[in-house]
Amino acid sequence: MTAIVDKEKCTGCETCIDECPAVAIALNDGKAKVDKDLCVDCETCIDVCPSEAITME
Repeated sequence: MTAIVDKEKCTGCETCIDECPAVAIALNDGKAKVDKDLCVDCETCIDVCPSEAITME
């Protein structure tokens, strides 16, 4: 499983980027994007996302 960002919901606030312990998230065109190879499935980004734009798949 890995974190998936819903680009419609993502506001580009960078909260997930700041909190990701694996440094697996970056902004791409103003929206968060998860590097699946770096993601460690910790779900921290899901917990901190204020717009609920991240899920695990």
